[in-house]
Amino acid sequence: MNILILSAGTRNKVVQYFKKTVGATGKVVATDMSNLAPAIYEADKFYLVPRMTAPGYIDVIFDICKTEQINAVLTLIDPELSLLARHKDAFKALGVTVVGSSYELCERALDKMQMYRWLTERGYPCARSYVDKETFFADVAAGKIAYPVFVKPVCGSASVAISKVYDRETVELLFAHSENLMIQEFLDGQEIGADVYIDMISGEVVSVFTKKKIVMRAGETDKAVSFKDPKLFDLICRFAKESGWSGQIDIDIFDIDGTYYISEVNPRFGGGYPHAYECGCDHMALIKNNIHGHANAPSVGNYDEGVYMMKHNEVMIKRM
Repeated sequence: MNILILSAGTRNKVVQYFKKTVGATGKVVATDMSNLAPAIYEADKFYLVPRMTAPGYIDVIFDICKTEQINAVLTLIDPELSLLARHKDAFKALGVTVVGSSYELCERALDKMQMYRWLTERGYPCARSYVDKETFFADVAAGKIAYPVFVKPVCGSASVAISKVYDRETVELLFAHSENLMIQEFLDGQEIGADVYIDMISGEVVSVFTKKKIVMRAGETDKAVSFKDPKLFDLICRFAKESGWSGQIDIDIFDIDGTYYISEVNPRFGGGYPHAYECGCDHMALIKNNIHGHANAPSVGNYDEGVYMMKHNEVMIKRM
């Protein structure tokens, strides 16, 4: 299997894991727009490419797929998920499988209000969310929601431009200076991360790994501990199946007094995925099986509890 990893950035471990999985019979090719993206140097080969919004970008990716005889492609950043999904048929014509969900689902994941409406319509507990600040102020007055709350972009990732707000004046100020903002209820509980793989052939959830987040940094899990709860596994499987996700997804969840609230979904490998891999949830192998036309047998929760992940600094030195 030859796999192409787009926007590799700093995700060295993801590249390393794929190299281990494909072994000597395949290769891992990585791309990034910067030659200072350390993960590209972990790949068997890398390409420097234009910014994904540049004209002709997707044609550059198509050319790489042809040159390197790529079998599967995936991206490690949110904005590129929809781009790959939109061109899934064109990739298929080249013999390349897009490891990811449909365009509709990628857009839903990126648009937090769209996700909120989908969750509430189907009865999943989630944080109250508003795009109309006057409706929010009315609900505050009625006691339906209280400060603090988060004010964030409706479409965003990596916790960029998120503000924790404690009063009406700050909400008014933020809305006066930015567009496309939303207000989201502050969920005061244990934050949980779930690394999930939905088989691209059978459509079944075949792997779930859950961790309690201990420390966050720049929107990613910095320290965490693995745990298991059958009730949570059932919720995740039902949610993933009902939604129609495919391939790798990362789910943010909150435990509020024993009730699990679904917060966000990233239909890609999350920054905390190495925790799952090192505990035995090898989703790279699941992808390889699917690319070779084999469905994976379900193995939900097949890992040890009480295993801690602690990220630490590493450096890469290159003379260019």
